[in-house]
Amino acid sequence: MSPPRIPIVPSIPREEDAAPRSLNPDGWPRPKGYANGMAAQGRVVLTGGVVGWDVMGRFPEGLVAQARRCFQNIRAILAEGGAEPHHIVRLTWYVTNIDDYLANPKELGEAYRSAFGRHYPAMAVVEVKRLVEKAALLEIEATAIVPD
Repeated sequence: MSPPRIPIVPSIPREEDAAPRSLNPDGWPRPKGYANGMAAQGRVVLTGGVVGWDVMGRFPEGLVAQARRCFQNIRAILAEGGAEPHHIVRLTWYVTNIDDYLANPKELGEAYRSAFGRHYPAMAVVEVKRLVEKAALLEIEATAIVPD
């Protein structure tokens, strides 16, 4: 008679093992304020294109003010899906003026950190001719992965 089979139960990853991790190949310069790539496992939470308006549809003046509001809006949307800033694995920015974006790295960084802390996912910034909301100076899509 053969011994009873013991079922193999997959191990449950610890929270820190399941958290998104930055992918930066050996020898590459370390990116500042973003990651070259991210790896994560879990439930995907996505936003659409999020703009920097308030609940009344009003936009503040200037790119930095709109970015700050946009980051707050992204946090609110992600929270509805059970995600937090440290779950973000990708941000895609669409800006109407790349020169304005490049002229404000310190201020944009401060606005970013005030909403998301020092978590830097993979990011892309793309200049576009115009956004659907005429007063919008930027629009950002976010992807988050919440560990199972």
